[in-house]
Amino acid sequence: MSDDGSRALSVIAFIGSVFSPWYRWSGRRDPENHVCINVATYGPGGRFAMTDRGRSALRQTGTRFEVGPSRLDWDGRSLRIAIDERGAPPLFGRILGEIRVTPAAVTDVELPLTADGAHVWRPFAPVSGIEVDLDAPGWRWRGHGYLDANFGLRALEADFSYWTWGRYALPGGGTACFYDADRRDGTGLAHGARFLPDGSAEEIALPPRRPMARSLWRVRRETRGDEGSRPRQVRGMLDAPFYARAMVETVLDGQSVTGVHEALDLDRFASPLLKPMIALRVPRRRRWRFGD
Repeated sequence: MSDDGSRALSVIAFIGSVFSPWYRWSGRRDPENHVCINVATYGPGGRFAMTDRGRSALRQTGTRFEVGPSRLDWDGRSLRIAIDERGAPPLFGRILGEIRVTPAAVTDVELPLTADGAHVWRPFAPVSGIEVDLDAPGWRWRGHGYLDANFGLRALEADFSYWTWGRYALPGGGTACFYDADRRDGTGLAHGARFLPDGSAEEIALPPRRPMARSLWRVRRETRGDEGSRPRQVRGMLDAPFYARAMVETVLDGQSVTGVHEALDLDRFASPLLKPMIALRVPRRRRWRFGD
């Protein structure tokens, strides 16, 4: 998010593009044949790109992850993301430029999301700075960022029916994260953590779940907040039939905080009727040839 709150972006690098219908239709047997660097920019001139690419587009080392024309490089201090993607319909414009994410520190936290550890959340750097330099008017800014990863051995919809996640910047430079999920086996996940700029982390007492207005696609949304508070959307970001991402304001320990919130309805996502609709926004490009 930019320091003034007017712009934001999200970048997700996939091996096994979990939200791609092409990966689902393939039987999800070959994740390296369905790779992607998904980029979404929010604010004036915002674009969305999510191209499912074949294995010829993937190159990786211990410090580089490359998918077709875009790549991520870790230099030991910061993550440099070089973007060259084409926007999905209805906004086809190019997304070109560089993003640099610099962690205040890297944590050692891992959280299993299921009892057998088939799904794991790894919050590498919940407190980070971000510098954005994209080839578009107004898209050169600084702000605060977040870096994490999720790992899974099974399809999300096989183990979860719904989940919601939120990350809120706290006064003093820390970050609060909340992870809640309804599992298929009838159990639930409810986790809250506070991360400090020195990389330390502590589990925190969970404030109650507070309802929010549903998204434009009527996805159910809720987040954590003080008793009696009413979280609200500050800026809409991504709105899909099964998924909603937004800047959200809530109240924690009596203080108003703003962050990024996501809600995912996996019952909806599991519907085969939804996959052709998603394919319109997620094109498939099987072949790629690197120039060097």
